Amino acid sequence: MINLIKTVPLLLLATSLMANPIHAQDTSQTGATSDLSVGVPVAAEKTRDGAYVREQHGAWDVRCLTSDDATENCQLYQLLKDEEGNSVAEMTLFALPEGQAALAGATIATPLETLLTAQLTMSVDGKNTKRYPFSYCSVQGCYARVGLRSEDIEAFRKGNAATIAIVPVVAPDQVVNLKLSLSGFTSGFAAIQPAK
Repeated sequence: MINLIKTVPLLLLATSLMANPIHAQDTSQTGATSDLSVGVPVAAEKTRDGAYVREQHGAWDVRCLTSDDATENCQLYQLLKDEEGNSVAEMTLFALPEGQAALAGATIATPLETLLTAQLTMSVDGKNTKRYPFSYCSVQGCYARVGLRSEDIEAFRKGNAATIAIVPVVAPDQVVNLKLSLSGFTSGFAAIQPAK
């Protein structure tokens, strides 16, 4: 008696091999065999907001959006972590047109339960601490919009790390220090400069 449990899979395999021989080759430019995919290059992975990471410079991502006229608008991005390594905030830095008081702008996003009246402070390598107000909050978090003058950009270029300090609403007597690595800042900032 023939065992159908063993025979049917063997018949299916034999039929499949006759219909699609292993040695059949497709000579198209893709170089794929007739039924086998060799993969297709995928564009850079997009973020939640539709931006894509074009390149990385040290601790910074160069995130870009392409407009309808195919112009790339790029910014530097870094995720900020607390002293325990928890992701807490984000910084996005963008170049400004020439002739303004600031060379660059930055948006720093912090958690919703940030004490806004304490504002946000930033220093580079423990020096030149500056205080910045929060501009607004949304359902995603609270935002400080910061203008960076030439001396601030120069400090970022020469520095090792900046510290951004915020105060939580639930613990107004405590400060949360967030490290902003400046590794790769100089080349990253050059990469987002508008074409002249």
